[in-house]
Amino acid sequence: MARRRRGVMSEELKYELAKELGVADIVDREGWGGVPSRQCGNLVRLAIEKAEKDMASRYNNGKR
Repeated sequence: MARRRRGVMSEELKYELAKELGVADIVDREGWGGVPSRQCGNLVRLAIEKAEKDMASRYNNGKR
């Protein structure tokens, strides 16, 4: 029996990032499989940047 992988990012977050990158229309028409791999990489990069900023903000707010 195949196991189903659980995603790390929520669908809402992925779609929000897709909007920022301008590929939400592709996701709407073709699903995530229609998004070019380069854009998927950009989506991951953007998610990491946002997570790092959030972590830095939380760390700095806790230190003050």
